[in-house]
Amino acid sequence: MSVGALTTYISTFKGNRFYPAEPRIDCIDIEDIAHGLAYQCRFNGQTAAFYSVAQHSIMVASVLPPALHKAALLHDGAEAYLGDIVKPLKHLLPGFAEIEAGVTRLIAQAFNVDFDTEYRAIKHADMVALATEKRDLMPNSTEGWSYLHGIDPLPEAIDPLPPAEAKAAFLAAWGRLG
Repeated sequence: MSVGALTTYISTFKGNRFYPAEPRIDCIDIEDIAHGLAYQCRFNGQTAAFYSVAQHSIMVASVLPPALHKAALLHDGAEAYLGDIVKPLKHLLPGFAEIEAGVTRLIAQAFNVDFDTEYRAIKHADMVALATEKRDLMPNSTEGWSYLHGIDPLPEAIDPLPPAEAKAAFLAAWGRLG
């Protein structure tokens, strides 16, 4: 059996070809982002129930003022194309971090978002969501996570959505942005 040429692109839900090493702005599509995030489980699937990156992004947006909702919805947008790599593994793969940063910059350009200016507020909202997710979705993870020290989870419990519903909710939130 012979092996064909290496495929250097990722086929997306909408049929786009996304080249991680050489991403192009014309391959960035909000439905591909919504779909990719909705069908990826947070925490490498090590949760009590399926919980998508799309639903996480919606939660992050819910903590912020409306002016930051677009950036919040897209803050993990690169994961739609590259996967949700868990934090400990990301630290071991510095080349991946460079690729992810490039894709994030391209998403910011495609949707006219400035992640740098809005970073602090989005990062805090991301930590609030993380604290809530740890509490509600990881009942056997009883150790403290040092980066969550001083971060209070949201009072309401997470009701995990199936992927199709998470995608629809993400696109609805995007649609409300005008």
